[in-house]
Amino acid sequence: MHPREQTIFALSSGRLPSAIAVVRVSGPQAGAVLASLAGKMPVPRMATRVLLRDGAAQPIDDAVVLWFPGPASATGEDVAEFHVHGGRAVLAELFAALSGFDDMRAAEPGEFTRRAFENGKLDLTEAEGLDDLIHADTDRQRRQALRLLKGLLGDRARNWRTEIIEASALIEAGIDFSDEADVPTELLEPALVKIKTLLAEIQEVLAAQGRSERLRDGLVVAIAGPPNVGKSTLMNALARREVAIVSPHAGTTRDVIEVQLDLDGYPVTVIDTAGIRETEDPVEKEGVRRARARAAEADLVLWMTDVQSDGNPDDAAAPVWRVRNKIDLEVGAARGQRETDFGISASRGDGLTDLRLALVKFAQDYFGSEQGGLIGRERQRKLLQLTAAALQRSISAIGDGEELAAEDLRLAAYSLGKLLGRVDVEDILDVIFREFCIGK
Repeated sequence: MHPREQTIFALSSGRLPSAIAVVRVSGPQAGAVLASLAGKMPVPRMATRVLLRDGAAQPIDDAVVLWFPGPASATGEDVAEFHVHGGRAVLAELFAALSGFDDMRAAEPGEFTRRAFENGKLDLTEAEGLDDLIHADTDRQRRQALRLLKGLLGDRARNWRTEIIEASALIEAGIDFSDEADVPTELLEPALVKIKTLLAEIQEVLAAQGRSERLRDGLVVAIAGPPNVGKSTLMNALARREVAIVSPHAGTTRDVIEVQLDLDGYPVTVIDTAGIRETEDPVEKEGVRRARARAAEADLVLWMTDVQSDGNPDDAAAPVWRVRNKIDLEVGAARGQRETDFGISASRGDGLTDLRLALVKFAQDYFGSEQGGLIGRERQRKLLQLTAAALQRSISAIGDGEELAAEDLRLAAYSLGKLLGRVDVEDILDVIFREFCIGK
């Protein structure tokens, strides 16, 4: 039997032990397995309390079961759910009983969602939204993923594809009736209006995105500067916990330390780097090399100095903010001349509120407005760009030949089909669904 025709099972709830564990079964054998273990077939979509027994009639657990006959189920197949007590011994016994049935196997990562996609329960943009929702760490990531999961991009893409096909039909009809001089003009004009409207809508969606797709990965902020200026202290202050060792001795930090923060719902990775200076210590030298490399890759660099150390940051493509630490030790310390100059006391907390607010503002500008943002991944943006380019070419080609315009419309519809996962996407399905956890 082909693996996709086998019945699969997996733990679909959280880490064990837990109060309740949910085991999901999907496939043609789900009903027979449920009836065998529960001793009866429950009413569809009604929670039923039963005593589960294995093949030797030995009790497994006092459980609640649910039966979802396909195609009206999450995967489009017959689905059974076992809500059991979340102990490891209970789950081990239930998995052993499930494995004893023919054509049953443990599910692979993302296989339940992949079957839902293949059975038309959701398109590829919704599947990507579900994956993003599972991995969302901040509220803004959750909101963006939920927009994809609700099908906002997929619904618009399906409507656009329908409109493109209709415009293409008008143009091809014009080609077929080209012997009648007045018919092509009557058909081409509404097709051209339709194409221009579609192009404007897609360009509007692309223009509104900014860098919103980067919200999945987050903003990277590197704290760099000379040794012993308080970089690790600032890292701990931003994280509000001890994540880096603080020492009065220069060169304490010799490797790159990272911490993920939630700044007003924006995901931010803060990097504490080794103090940048000339050194003959091979370990510290490697730390300095890594510090320079990570600072060069960051989206924002906080160049930190104090009253005794200044120095200048290396040339970097990212914006550089100067942060002067230990102002509590200076007399008459004041903020610098630029808006991105900050005076702080990382140990005492002076100026940290202003720095945090500035980081939040930077994140807002960097990610752009989340209102109406539909694109969550680079794949989606590139396919919409290909669609827009094909529509633009079709508009230009109408005057030179309807056949060329029709071909460009076919390419535009094809790109939207790939966006939805309905044409020629087998090569990317494994990449997308293997990122899911087992049981989803």
